[in-house]
Amino acid sequence: MLKGNGICIHPGITCGRIFVPDTASCAPACTPWDPAAEKAQLQQALQAAKAQLSQLIEETTASLGENNARIFDMQLLMLEDASFLSHIDAQIDNGKSAAEAAKEAADGFAAQFAALDDDYMKARCADIQDLSQRLVRILCRARAQAFPDEPFIVAARDLTPSDTVRMPRERILAIVTHSGSITSHAAILARSLGIPALAGCDLPFDRLQGREMLVDCESGSCWVDPDEATKARILSKRQPEKETQPELLIYKDRPAVTKSGRRIGVYANIAFPEEARTALLHGAEGIGLMRSEFLYLGREDAPTEDELFCAYRTVAECMQGRCVIIRTLDAGADKALPYLGLEKEENPALGLRGVRICLANHALFRTQLRAIYRASCYGNLWMMFPLISSVWEVQQVRSLCRQVRQELMHEGIACRDIPLGIMVETPAAALISDALARHADFFSVGTNDLTQYTLAADRQNAALGRYADAHHPAVFRLLAMVAENAHRAHIPVGLCGTLSSDFSVTQQLLQMGFDELSTVPEHILPLKKIICESEVPYEGIPVCDPR
Repeated sequence: MLKGNGICIHPGITCGRIFVPDTASCAPACTPWDPAAEKAQLQQALQAAKAQLSQLIEETTASLGENNARIFDMQLLMLEDASFLSHIDAQIDNGKSAAEAAKEAADGFAAQFAALDDDYMKARCADIQDLSQRLVRILCRARAQAFPDEPFIVAARDLTPSDTVRMPRERILAIVTHSGSITSHAAILARSLGIPALAGCDLPFDRLQGREMLVDCESGSCWVDPDEATKARILSKRQPEKETQPELLIYKDRPAVTKSGRRIGVYANIAFPEEARTALLHGAEGIGLMRSEFLYLGREDAPTEDELFCAYRTVAECMQGRCVIIRTLDAGADKALPYLGLEKEENPALGLRGVRICLANHALFRTQLRAIYRASCYGNLWMMFPLISSVWEVQQVRSLCRQVRQELMHEGIACRDIPLGIMVETPAAALISDALARHADFFSVGTNDLTQYTLAADRQNAALGRYADAHHPAVFRLLAMVAENAHRAHIPVGLCGTLSSDFSVTQQLLQMGFDELSTVPEHILPLKKIICESEVPYEGIPVCDPR
């Protein structure tokens, strides 16, 4: 029995078989195992690689001459090398996928060449690695990763939002990762889906495939191959599933109003359109954050305007006139979109992400804007833009919105003039929130990124948990400043980060003057109860929220 410890991301106790996705090399693992199918995939990939290399040789010969084209000869020879191919077959017979086997065989050959004294032969390592990457890419495109047919526990060193989106969410019992933190996007997704999750777990993930795991997210522990006594002890702590506590159900259709008579909007954060119905069942008064980037993840290309329109229309109609705030594409950092062809960044958290990607790719942005405006006729849609740090950014996105709306009207397509707001996620935005408020219809504070950027603590790094303190006085000073400046400009201000689920600070947020709190669906009723029982006065500038 092997025990691991981690940070609790979402509570729950469960037990099941482990599935380890190959997220590092994009080499899909097949479950159940079928070596014949893997070898058939390999043969197809070898032929595809030959075709690609032949094309490269032709193009290089035409542009750079025959001598330069010969740099690909080594790779062509490797594709027919009996020793290399037999090594791949042997790895497949040992339980590897074709992509994994090709990578490991190439790594082995590259190491042999690197050990030689001949400089020319040493230089061939790069050729072998290039061929390895080519085969892996072909094999990954050839077949999507197969998942177990039975419910499973995902265990991985790292798990991006894209990895999570590709998985059959209805069969995931729990998520256990080595990296990540309580505010990572994979963690947010786990909470949104109600999946028990641990991060920062110290386990040998490369040796876990198919083994049994017991996960106790209440204590932050997990066990691989647990003995019966441990299973009985931990599973006995698990409470039987039951309906929501009766004392909370009375708040389901009741507005959240403090004892002083102040109305607070209690909204839901969602990542997928189907979650809107779940939000209503939990008493949500609206959608405070629809993370529309999850419509872009786990795909080979960007979604079309019609695909986006259908998703937004579904949510708008489901919420039946309640406010739905759609955040425009917030890609970049850990939410990479390979099909955009962006260059690798040294520090993606400070790079081309959020609204910056949209302003750098107007075609991508306009497609989403058109879809949102088209869906605006089917409900009460609002739109907000992520990672704003300057007034000019707001002015530019508003200008694009006007252009798109005018185009739609010129085409005879119905659309509404919807409120346009901004996410306050950077210290810069908080510090100039008085100026930004003159160009925005509302604010919504994303406390996860605001904390990360204020404290210089990477939200993806589990080792920085103590440093990424959302309760830090600097963070709270910025929150108070944003709320005050929003109200001075007579616009509503909401909060949609993880802090909205932290009931220990709800009273402080109310005292600051936040008009709306948006959280995961299962926290809505407890949050409503706290608000309705609150006696915290608010002496700031009141705002009549048009939502």
